[in-house]
Amino acid sequence: MVVTYAIIVSLSVIALILMLVFIIPASFFTVKQQRVAIIERFGKYSRIARAGLCIKIPVIESIVDFVNLKIQQLDVKIETKTSDNVFMTLTISVQYRVLAKNANDAYYKLDNPKDQIRSYVFDVVRAEVPKLDVDEVFQNKDDIAIAVKTELTDTMREFGYLIVKTLVTDIEPDKKVKDSMNEINAAKRFRMASEQKAEAERIIIVKNAEAEAKSKELLGQGLAEKRKAMARGIKDAAESIKLAIPDISSNEVINVLLMSQYIETLKEIGKQSNTMMVPFTPNLLSVLEQQFRNAIDQKATE
Repeated sequence: MVVTYAIIVSLSVIALILMLVFIIPASFFTVKQQRVAIIERFGKYSRIARAGLCIKIPVIESIVDFVNLKIQQLDVKIETKTSDNVFMTLTISVQYRVLAKNANDAYYKLDNPKDQIRSYVFDVVRAEVPKLDVDEVFQNKDDIAIAVKTELTDTMREFGYLIVKTLVTDIEPDKKVKDSMNEINAAKRFRMASEQKAEAERIIIVKNAEAEAKSKELLGQGLAEKRKAMARGIKDAAESIKLAIPDISSNEVINVLLMSQYIETLKEIGKQSNTMMVPFTPNLLSVLEQQFRNAIDQKATE
């Protein structure tokens, strides 16, 4: 009896050790952040285990896979044709993630979710772009992205996926078309530059003309004021001479003024380093007076 009891105790200890070594560790497992574990019981889906320390029934339950809940991006390149028969390649970036509560649908219902998303993107883009011409494709790229997201959101939700964002990240027309567009754009810019240059030159010409006209106007005003001042000076000088010599005639007064001006002019000429003297005759003042009178009479006649 003692031997039998000892054997039983030994077997119990061995079983306990086996349980501690194999069964207990097999019952606990951890799930990383932003992941969930798919648990099956005898090959049938049982439940979803979320991040942290989790428990499962050894042998009966098993972990079949871990599903990533992070946002993922799929870039899809599509060649299509516009309404004006221009071929272009669009790059559509689809950002998506698995919904934690529907992770089992994402795992069991779709074998290759990227191929599924790619197929829907192809379908939407090739339905939308042929309605637009080349310029409208560039202008309405946000509308194309919204159309793709709308189509994918309703469809992929049934499979446990959330479409976060869709973006048209690149539009690449055919090389010949692209070169033609660049040439057209260059021609437009050259024309605009020529127009701007011509406008600038026109403004400069107008401003120069206005400045010249203003300069001449001011010069004329200056000359007029100078002549008025000279006339006032001559008048004051003549009146002073008449007061000093009451019996002097007007002709003699003019002769005195001309002689005085003539002498002052000679003094100014003499101050110059290079001076050329002209012949002088006693009747020069009479000649100058006659020339002044003839000029005044001619001006009055005109």
